[in-house]
Amino acid sequence: MLMLPLKEAKYNEAFKLRMNIIEKIAQHTEAFSKSERKVAEVILKNPQAAIHCSIATLAKMSDVSEPTVNRFCRRLETKGFPDFKLHLAQSLASGTPFLNRHVGENDGPEEYTNKIFESTMASLEVARQSVDPNAINRGVDLLTQAQNIYFFGLGASASVAHDALNKFIRFNVPVVYFEDILMQRMSCMNCSDKDVVVLISSTGRTKSLVEIAQIARANDATVMGLTSSGSPLAKECSLVLSLDVPEDTDMYMPMASRIAQLMVIDILATGFILRRGNKFRENLKRVKETLRRSRYDKQ
Repeated sequence: MLMLPLKEAKYNEAFKLRMNIIEKIAQHTEAFSKSERKVAEVILKNPQAAIHCSIATLAKMSDVSEPTVNRFCRRLETKGFPDFKLHLAQSLASGTPFLNRHVGENDGPEEYTNKIFESTMASLEVARQSVDPNAINRGVDLLTQAQNIYFFGLGASASVAHDALNKFIRFNVPVVYFEDILMQRMSCMNCSDKDVVVLISSTGRTKSLVEIAQIARANDATVMGLTSSGSPLAKECSLVLSLDVPEDTDMYMPMASRIAQLMVIDILATGFILRRGNKFRENLKRVKETLRRSRYDKQ
């Protein structure tokens, strides 16, 4: 992998960890070729816009060719343009002194509101591009064929599991949700090969959920994970719906990752409805009508 030439010294591992992609571009612009520098200038001027660009659009904005954009990305030790955009979104989400995207102690309501919105939108764009439609389709297959569906999560992910309950309980399939770990374990002890257990964890390193997955699989249930690919939980799942969400949940409260998980639940629920057809949608209308009667009319 070609690295940026840093005159005298090479990157050491600690330096790599400290410096994010935007800082690399800003501090080592002179190391780029003339055409690559054009790309760097466009990105530094508006990194938020760059995240939403296609490679063709960014090349046009920079007045360079698409291969030049790819060379620029590889000079920064990324695997190509999609991987570069992931690193760029991580820079915006985690905060960088160059752009001051992190929330500071002296930030007012307008500043921290804008920063949270911007970093979340950047993270969701990267998550959107990382979604595997084939995995989504397989997930919808499993859910529509399930005799019972279980949604479990812990901590912040428990709220996502609860939202899934709120969505899927409207459908004509039994849905189980518990936040208590003991109730989760007991539920999985009664699973069968006709059931689907959906486990939600941003990191995929929560030991209790890994154990839940093992219990469910031991009882022949299908285990679906909304979690990080390659994580301990992912290794115990029959199907993994992974999202590349640039967020360090070990250090920060899970924000963008939780929103991305909620979107996946919405995607699965929508696929479920579409797969069941028109007759099923009529049933949903009746459910909606029942809910409408519980509310006061608009004034």
